[in-house]
Amino acid sequence: MRLVAVVAVKLSFMRQVIITAVGADRPGIVGSVGTFLADHGCNIVESAQFGDVDSGRFFMRVLFETLPGGTPSDDVKRAFAAIAGRFGMAWQLHDAGEKPRVMIMVSRQDHCLNDLLFRARSGQLEVEIGAIVSNHPDFAELAASYRIPFHHLPLAPDAGPDAKRVQERQVEALIDDAKIDLVVLARYMQILSPEFCAVLKGRAINIHHSFLPSFKGARPYHQAHDRGVKLIGATAHYVTADLDEGPIIEQDVERVDHALGADEMTAVGRDVESVVLARAVRWHVQHRVLMNGHKTVVFT
Repeated sequence: MRLVAVVAVKLSFMRQVIITAVGADRPGIVGSVGTFLADHGCNIVESAQFGDVDSGRFFMRVLFETLPGGTPSDDVKRAFAAIAGRFGMAWQLHDAGEKPRVMIMVSRQDHCLNDLLFRARSGQLEVEIGAIVSNHPDFAELAASYRIPFHHLPLAPDAGPDAKRVQERQVEALIDDAKIDLVVLARYMQILSPEFCAVLKGRAINIHHSFLPSFKGARPYHQAHDRGVKLIGATAHYVTADLDEGPIIEQDVERVDHALGADEMTAVGRDVESVVLARAVRWHVQHRVLMNGHKTVVFT
């Protein structure tokens, strides 16, 4: 029992840290990073890298532990700047033990909202949901049942650009006040202004109700049903000012057939949406998604 206690004490001093780095693809990066971490008493738990032959760019994600007696992670961060500078890499260091704070925005369809709330509460999704924002009051009780602040910020159906910006600035204030790291549009059925998209750049994920780029617009599953499709899907992507054109993080499809009605097909589609959005959020908060121009590199 004493040995177990000693091991537990030692493990408590371990801290898991993630380094992500992007730069020109050059020889020696992986070896230099590995040697650097070993020299500082760190143990690599997970390492992934990708060299894009089209762009000539190199992408890396390393999860490591700062071992007892090794260099503290803050010192590792300062020292790693020299390695990154030598190879001309843009890089970030993240504490893997910190739960990012998430804001969920939703309108009147609750399947993705319910899924994210359950995954966060059950520990399947390592996030802290700090706020739920909606342009309708429908889910106030649901938010209260999870003890999450709910903010009803209405928008009239005929709201013009000025009215929308007033509401968006309210959301921006909530993001700052609640120290939100990521905004998730869980079927939030409003077109965001270019100004708001700029504020959210790289930290807002949307779920689109089709396997982009087909069947855009209203009632996509009814469109798919009318066309007799055999596959339906969903797409999770980062939000940009170009509607539904942001860098794609995750997609999936489900096979359907002639026996399904439009409502049954809609139910299948909602399940796919929920799973795809949850995956995208998980990979983002685990710092597995790196930007590659208009595309993403996702280390799953």
